[in-house]
Amino acid sequence: MELILKEDVQNLGFKDDLVSVKNGYGRNYLIPLGLATLATPSAKKVLAENLRQRAHKEKEIIETANKTAEALKALELKIKAKAGAGDKLFGSVTTIDVAAALEKEGHEIDKKFISIHGGTVKRLGTAGAQIRLHRDVLVDFPFEVVAETK
Repeated sequence: MELILKEDVQNLGFKDDLVSVKNGYGRNYLIPLGLATLATPSAKKVLAENLRQRAHKEKEIIETANKTAEALKALELKIKAKAGAGDKLFGSVTTIDVAAALEKEGHEIDKKFISIHGGTVKRLGTAGAQIRLHRDVLVDFPFEVVAETK
């Protein structure tokens, strides 16, 4: 079954992508939730025209994303967390914590666009995350988890 995605779908594709999925997944999940529409010949023509019109705007968005990427690469972020004996944390550092720390530095990035290598951080030290600013712009972002002082 061929579908046109209306929104980004994790592990499937981005908005306005033409994807091929199994019938049940498309009919019972993607279409009822409004994440996709059927890729009829007329819908494909409309999609092609929309993509052509959006190409110019897309260049500006990519330039902005690249500028933000350069600013993030220059940023050294330290996230404070409560730690116990050794270097083990009470709890963990997640994408929510990284997004909050980035917001304090002036970069508002949604937590769903941040992916921490290994899922969560449970120890003090350096860790890494991948931030998706645009479908074509991915940034590997290192950060450090330090012990919270009283």
